[in-house]
Amino acid sequence: MADNPDASTPAQHHKGHRQRLRERFRKSGEDSLADYELLEFLLFAALPRRDTKPIAKAMLQRFGSFSAVLAAPRERLREISGLSDVSIDTIKAVHAAIARYHRAELSDRQLLDSWSKVIAYLQASMELSPVEQFRILFLDRKNGLIADEVQQTGTVDHTPVYPREVIRRALEHSATALILVHNHPSGDPTPSRADIQMTKKIVEIAKPLGIEVHDHIIIGLRDNVSLRALQLI
Repeated sequence: MADNPDASTPAQHHKGHRQRLRERFRKSGEDSLADYELLEFLLFAALPRRDTKPIAKAMLQRFGSFSAVLAAPRERLREISGLSDVSIDTIKAVHAAIARYHRAELSDRQLLDSWSKVIAYLQASMELSPVEQFRILFLDRKNGLIADEVQQTGTVDHTPVYPREVIRRALEHSATALILVHNHPSGDPTPSRADIQMTKKIVEIAKPLGIEVHDHIIIGLRDNVSLRALQLI
């Protein structure tokens, strides 16, 4: 039987699909692409000869959402068939870029006057972390950001925090105020008794030194809790 001259090869179909996706993105923007299509798009350069659609769909099925894919640990991403180290680098670079963008939005700002930007940055950085992290934002007298440090990283449900170490770092930065932050990988941001006690201990040590604890924020999955708003500090 003669070959059909009109039949497209898999390589031609693959190339055509990528081109159509690019054209739609250029003409209509990112909102014209479904989550799996945007993930496909991210993988084009890293996987030039692979069909990225099944890989993108597998990632969404495994992790549940676009943001969870970007935040997934490298070792979990390696479980997805077809993902190379280069493609994982691409995914993690996009996640880092989002966090850095939000952090840049805080530069040269009074953080207490930019609360929505503070929360956006913290959620981008922490809400999908598989383990607890304890973070401190060190502020100057005008509530400008001096430094942002992850002080401790723990397990899925615990992070050891040492109040005197927190204050020592504040003094080293010449900070006059702090915002304490940690995440709950379970997704529920409700503060535990230990969270409340630890916060009160830091406030107790900081106050005589002229250092104010503005808040302790707990980041959950798509939600957060302020101990200040709950009148717990």
